[in-house]
This record gives sequence, structure tokens and C-alpha cells, in this order.
Amino acid sequence: MEAAGREEAQGGLGWRVTVPEGASVTVEHEAAGRAAARAGACLLAFLPVWIIGVDDPRKAVHVLKVGLSLALVSIFYYTRLLYDGVGEAPMSSIMTVVAVFEYTVGGSVYKSFNRAVATASAGVLALGVHWVADKTGEFEPYILTGSLFLLAAAATFSRFIPTVEARFDYGVVTIFIMTYSQLVAVSGYRDDELQALVKQRISTVAIGILMCLVVAVFVCPVWAGQELHLLTTRNMEKLAAALEGCVEDYFAEGPAAQPQARSEGYRCVDCKSSEDEQANLVRWEPAHGRFGFRHPYEQYGKVGDAMRACACCVEALSSCASAEARASEHVKRLVRDACTRAGARCAHVLREASRSVATMTTSSRALSLAVADMNTAVHELQGDMRSLPSLVDDTMPVFTVGFLLVEIAVRVQGVVDAVNELATLAC
Repeated sequence: MEAAGREEAQGGLGWRVTVPEGASVTVEHEAAGRAAARAGACLLAFLPVWIIGVDDPRKAVHVLKVGLSLALVSIFYYTRLLYDGVGEAPMSSIMTVVAVFEYTVGGSVYKSFNRAVATASAGVLALGVHWVADKTGEFEPYILTGSLFLLAAAATFSRFIPTVEARFDYGVVTIFIMTYSQLVAVSGYRDDELQALVKQRISTVAIGILMCLVVAVFVCPVWAGQELHLLTTRNMEKLAAALEGCVEDYFAEGPAAQPQARSEGYRCVDCKSSEDEQANLVRWEPAHGRFGFRHPYEQYGKVGDAMRACACCVEALSSCASAEARASEHVKRLVRDACTRAGARCAHVLREASRSVATMTTSSRALSLAVADMNTAVHELQGDMRSLPSLVDDTMPVFTVGFLLVEIAVRVQGVVDAVNELATLAC
């Protein structure tokens, strides 16, 4: 564009600009293109959020529950009578809600208990140490500093104790040290001021914990016990599908193919950390639904161990499907039916065990029949393997697959035993 000149217009100077023909249309098109690009970028950014919400609506509900808890804390402080009773420091209640509100009820109770005990114990100790230090006169700074050093060191050392680390790590280390350090740092105040500060801190933390637990327990609760229960059944189903998929991949005609998605379902069983985390949280939950106070949650860990022992063999079977040294199609045809039948029977037993756990029923007859069919299929497989021709180089890969299926059947029996024990302990 080029400037054409100036002219007097409406009492002032104005610029006259000559725009080439078609330039305005180009500018409009470019602006529309930028707007469309921004809209597309916003849509792409929102898409993962939408997928997460659709995949598990409880996550969207959890977000609303956190907002509701914070809103309740704010409403609490808008009440003049309550506001005058606890003072002008609502930030501690808000921080408490943000810190202790977890996805499951067990996680919220765990953090709430730790924060309450740590805050109360730190406040009482701070008052006691300050009183002793005040009586010593000039030695007050040394006593306060020394107590901070000793208590912080002792709390940090307690993290190396397995029980403390598993159940009280959040409260003992994080909250206790932080609260005690803050109270000791302001211990230059008079005794009555420190007492008021401790009382205010405990009151505001209690308000935040109360609001958090009320919402977590009574508004669409997510129980860690149920999550552990569902995790066990889902892993068993995935392990059964992976077993069938690995057998199908091995006996598929043609060159070695890449394993399918369901053939790698055994990998989810190896995630022991998820089971341990849920098992630690269920200790803090009250009885709910069909899960009583004495529900044997520790037995789920044994079921998981039995599934992991089975998953190791399934992983080895999966590697056979993609190995370069494979048997000829003629040899594979000799044992294809027996191997496929044995794999399907093992998978059926796992699904029947998963159904028993999911419904919390002792379907002993159906499970016993499935185990009997599995044992029959394994015996037939062993007979077919003994009748294979003695071409060692060609039959060795098939022998490996057959032996793995026999071993898988033995470990599936271990899963069944663990499930039966769970049913017995849970009545």
C-alpha cells in the first residue's frame, strides 16, 4: 500500500491511503483463516479433556467435588458467627482442602488423618517447648533451635521405617515439620498469642478436613476397596485375552506377525504399584456396601502375585510368536488344535475366576468344571506332543510352546487357589 497525501478534513489532518484492488479481500481471507486456525487449536486442546471425561465420568465428578468443598469452606467463613469464632485466617482451611482431597475416599481419609494428627501434635509440642525455653531465659534461642533440629531429624529418619513410610509419611514429615517450624519461628510472641495461633491453626485445619470428608464420603464416593476389586477382575480378563491372543499369533499362517494389542494385555498385570497403592488406602476406609470391616483386602495382593506368575509365562509365549526360529507349518498343524484348545481352556478358567471375584460369589461348581476341562485339554496336549516326529531342530519351537502352555495351566491353578482362598476369607 502507498500513502497518497494529506488533506484537511473535518477540522483536522487525515491520511488518504490508496489500497490496491483486491487487497481488502485478501486481508479478510487471512483474518478468517487465522480465526479458523485458533478455533481448531482450541478444539484440539479441548478434545483430550473430553475424552478423559467420557472414558471415566467419575473424574469429572471429582473435579466438581473439589470445587464444592472449596465453596463450602468459603460459605463457612461468610457466616459471621463462625467467622468471629475461628478468626481471620481462612487460608489454612483452603490449603487443607486442596492438600487432602483425593480421588478415593481412602486417600482423603489417609491424608486428613495425617494432617490432623501432625498439626495437633506439632502445636502441642511447640507450646511445650516454648514454655520450657521461656523459663530458661537467655538459653531460649538455643533450646528452640535445638528442638527444631532434633524433631526434624527424627521425623525425617522415621521415613526409613517401612510402616511409617507407608501409612504416615505425608503427616510425619511434610505437615509435622512444616507446622512445628512455623510455630517455633513465631515463638517470639507472648504465650497467649502463641496459644491463640495454635488454636486458630487447629480450628481452620479441622474445618477444611470436615468439609473435605463430608463431600468425599456423601457425594458420589469413589472407594479404594472397590477400585482394588475392579482392578483385580480387569487384570484377570486382560490376562485371559492375552493368553488366547498369543496362541493365535503363534499358529497364524504366514510370516511372524507383530503381536496384537490384546496379546500384550499381560503387561497390565505387572503394575504391582497400583495394587499396593490401593491396598494401602483401603485400610483407612470404613465399611461400605459389600465390603465389611474385616474384608480380606490383603488377599487381593496374593491373587495379584499369582496372576503375575502366570503373566511371566504368557510373556514368554508372546515372544515365541515373534521369534525368528519357528517350526514349519506342517509340524504346527500337528499340535495346533491341542494347543489352541489348551489355551482356550486356561483362558476360560481365568474368566470364570474373574466372574467369581466380580460377583463376589463362590461359583465353585462352574469353576471346578472349567478347571477339569483345562486339565483334560492339557493331558491331550501332552499326548500330542509325545507323538510328534523326532525331528529335533524342527519340533523344538513347538515343544517350547507346548511346555509353556502346560506351565501356564499350573499357574492358572495357582490363581484359582488364591481366588478360592479370597472367597473363603470373605465368606
